Amino acid sequence: METELELRNEPLRLSAPFRIAGYVFEAMPATVVTLRQGGYSGRGEAAGVYYNDDHPEGMLATLESLRPRIEAGLDRAVLRELLPPGGARNALDCALWELESKLAGEPVWRLAGLGEVRPLLTTFTVGADAPAAMAEKAAAYVGARALKLKLTGEAELDCARVREVRRRCPGTWIGVDANQGYNAATLPILLPVLVDENISLLEQPCARGRESDLDGIDRVLPIAADESILDLAELEARHHRFDVINIKLDKCGGLTEGLLMAKRARELGKKVMVGNMCGTSLAAAPAFVLGQFCDVVDLDGPVFLAADRSPSVRYEDGFIFCGDEVWGPKATS
Repeated sequence: METELELRNEPLRLSAPFRIAGYVFEAMPATVVTLRQGGYSGRGEAAGVYYNDDHPEGMLATLESLRPRIEAGLDRAVLRELLPPGGARNALDCALWELESKLAGEPVWRLAGLGEVRPLLTTFTVGADAPAAMAEKAAAYVGARALKLKLTGEAELDCARVREVRRRCPGTWIGVDANQGYNAATLPILLPVLVDENISLLEQPCARGRESDLDGIDRVLPIAADESILDLAELEARHHRFDVINIKLDKCGGLTEGLLMAKRARELGKKVMVGNMCGTSLAAAPAFVLGQFCDVVDLDGPVFLAADRSPSVRYEDGFIFCGDEVWGPKATS
């Protein structure tokens, strides 16, 4: 059966500028794929991976160049061979998941092997800013039970940021994300403060390609890989330097690869985290399915947008829940 392909890019403005190490974002543009077949449709959204020069303009061009092949029909296994990991494959893979679920009359989570879905405790991210401003923003997340603080690699300033947020949020789970800002010389300045302030996770302290900077570092808390591990192949090659693997669908190329990565990470004795590159509820929905298999969940992307899709994921009491009305058909008893 032939498939109709629809492609578009959307600007997705943020409600306020967002700062991490080396970048300030005012928007997070995304590519949206819609597949139509037999009266049903499947959708996928991807923002790409900015640090790999994987942007919606290029993603759109890549998918457009494959239009005849896509419209002739392909499955998710073939797609993993057709496109490399990244945003273009993510958007198309997620669209194939939703189309498959509608054709089968089953929600995506059942197709992924789950008997049910549960609300997930999620972190809420605080962008890098002055220590007092970050503490104010952290405290403004009323009901949040977990926070992720963005650091910049300025060790003394980052230490002050951590201390100030902890002072305002004494009972909250806190992880920090250095976004590649540290090295073997500066990391020992930060680590004792993270221990003193009861920080539970350090994400991506050193630069991609400089993972050896972690050799000899005292593992005083779990260290997570984000930029260092994009897909299943890189998980096999680099897992030994990390305790937690942060899987993002834009990095790995979709829910299909993400589920394979989660399974393999468990086999390797690692904990698993799911994250996002911002995005609307359409991007959060497949990540929510993956999150059912994860230890740490960071799916707050839609809260940073000036406007989300409707229907949308729901945030309540520090948890995220994605109903079947957001993506895929509703479950039947």
